Amino acid sequence: MTLPPALLDTLRQTFAADACSFDEAERLAYAYDNSRRHAMPDAVLFPTEHAQVETLVQACRVHRIPVIARGRGTNTTGATVPVDGGVVVSFERMNRIIRLDPDNRLAIVEPGVLNGDLQQALKPLGFFWPPDPTSSPWCSIGGNLACNSAGPRTVKYGSPRENTLGLRAVAGTGAGFRCGTYTSKGSTGYDLTRLLIGSEGTLALITEATLKLTPKPTGIRTLRATYRDVGAAARAVARIMAQPVTPCALEFIDDVALKLARDYGGDGVPLAGAMLMIEVDGEPDTLAGAVEAVSRAARGDGLDDLQVAQTAEETQALWSARKALSPAQRTISPNKINEDVVVPVSRLPELVDGIKQLAAKHDVLIVTFGHAGNGNLHVNLLPRDDAERERSHACLGEVFALVISLDGTLSGEHGIGLVKREFMPLALSAETLGLMRNVKTAFDPDGILNPGKLLP
Repeated sequence: MTLPPALLDTLRQTFAADACSFDEAERLAYAYDNSRRHAMPDAVLFPTEHAQVETLVQACRVHRIPVIARGRGTNTTGATVPVDGGVVVSFERMNRIIRLDPDNRLAIVEPGVLNGDLQQALKPLGFFWPPDPTSSPWCSIGGNLACNSAGPRTVKYGSPRENTLGLRAVAGTGAGFRCGTYTSKGSTGYDLTRLLIGSEGTLALITEATLKLTPKPTGIRTLRATYRDVGAAARAVARIMAQPVTPCALEFIDDVALKLARDYGGDGVPLAGAMLMIEVDGEPDTLAGAVEAVSRAARGDGLDDLQVAQTAEETQALWSARKALSPAQRTISPNKINEDVVVPVSRLPELVDGIKQLAAKHDVLIVTFGHAGNGNLHVNLLPRDDAERERSHACLGEVFALVISLDGTLSGEHGIGLVKREFMPLALSAETLGLMRNVKTAFDPDGILNPGKLLP
């Protein structure tokens, strides 16, 4: 695609020379994300204010040029790959923390603020923003919102949808608007804030977010439980989530993952049929009782060992297996297929057992771990050659079918993007997808915002 001269003139008038790039090398840097898929954009733009985004979208709409919003490209679904060319809008220079307001438990930020930088700014105030994806040191708030990216703390504190009060954005018409509130309660019209979160840049470009803050607990305790088999661990998850004390993290790691992590990380990683990493937070006078309540639920048929860390060093040692997983997988397969599926917590035993059966059926190495407290597991297929890659893709469709049969859905936090788009009819009826397309048309009548993503 070649950009029309009139559009080029508008872009050059709106953006400074160093904020409007047509250089091939720079375009290549913004052609891909962590999904390893790529497609070249025709230009990369770096806005620094809301008005520039309005002008950009209005001009692109006139010429029917695709507009792809981008955070830091850490997503794994191809959601920021410009499959139809057009203009990539990188928000990395809109990175101001506009206001920190602990009295009202809110922060107002631009989309390019890094998650980790916001957490550091909040720490002296005694607050945090609960969403904490693994990539938090380098992923942006805008990207977190676009994909509803969450992390381990979601089990207790919720996802970005539950932790965002309001947004400022630009629709595909080029019209800027605000939605949501500055208050923790609000019942005024449709909830456009929650609608935009998780829409992957297909409805509007977020230029500002009002985030709901949470006081940081003063104490945290880490537990590690190993089990005879994955079924025993999955049943323990259901017991833990059925009692009153909600852990702030509840991570599941299967036997295949433990073996990989031990090979990479050493003897500090236990060998077991499965393992749970559990964290409980709160105030010092309540923490001991909370730990005991969770420990009682973790005990049961199939438990091998339960440890509670007493020091920071012990906590770090207990987390060694989880931290070794990602580099361990890369040593096996640089082409791993990383999916995150979610089922009701009570169906976790069936999901884990079904994945084991599919791995054997297709002769594919599958590592399963993740945020078990939400029923959100990361299913990592690790093909080592072309034949295994082909079998992995056949297996993947059956994994998704299994998840849907267990009343689950395709993603808990990664989103749909390009990678899972073809599977959407498995999860949603034609009528539901039709309503979603109508919503898309209302926000983006000409279909210029992130075409080829999310909706089949």
